[in-house]
Amino acid sequence: MPKSSPLPVSHVPKGTLQDRVYRQLSDLILDGGIAPGQTVTIQAVSDAFGVSAMPVREALQRLTAAKALTVISGRSIGIPRLSKERLGDLRRVRLEVEGLAGAWAAGRAGRQDLDDLERELQALASAAAAGDIKGYVRANRQFHFAIYRMAGSDVLLGIIESLWLQISPYFHLLHASGNYAVSNREHAEMFRAMQNGDAARLRASIVADIEAAATVLQGCLDEVLTGAA
Repeated sequence: MPKSSPLPVSHVPKGTLQDRVYRQLSDLILDGGIAPGQTVTIQAVSDAFGVSAMPVREALQRLTAAKALTVISGRSIGIPRLSKERLGDLRRVRLEVEGLAGAWAAGRAGRQDLDDLERELQALASAAAAGDIKGYVRANRQFHFAIYRMAGSDVLLGIIESLWLQISPYFHLLHASGNYAVSNREHAEMFRAMQNGDAARLRASIVADIEAAATVLQGCLDEVLTGAA
């Protein structure tokens, strides 16, 4: 049984606590702060965020309904197991939805947008070179979502985030395969496509990035299944 892990203390400001706790927990998941196999409790989240159990419980229910978290045992929650079938389904939807967001984003970047993207590109390169897995996962999310926000659709952005909440906790597995270097080549392609306003090139590089990561994760799942046989 996985052991429950403490969370970094990060008190949530007063306001609509449920939404704030949900947002903070979502960011934690998206940035790799809760890894597969790690469990947390309602009390641990309450203590870390400095809030009562009620808004935490409500936020966790929302994330469980979105398949981003699952009940492990009693009051402990964790990342759901990733099956081959679920990985394949997420891959198919991500290819369509994120590729579309990239196509919509092309040609919409201003000078400041491109400067921000270039900084994230440099952060990705630095994290990969240093073997900083958490730093890479965080920069990867920031780079992709900077592009997706430029598509100008809150609806599309919400769909993409729901997909990433289900798949991003497994991105740390990509490091050992050398995928980060492959992915960074595609990130550079995305950046050049954004510079040139090239929708087809941007969509193609996003698709290639998703495909490469899915192939590695598929191999990881195959190894687990083979070892369990």
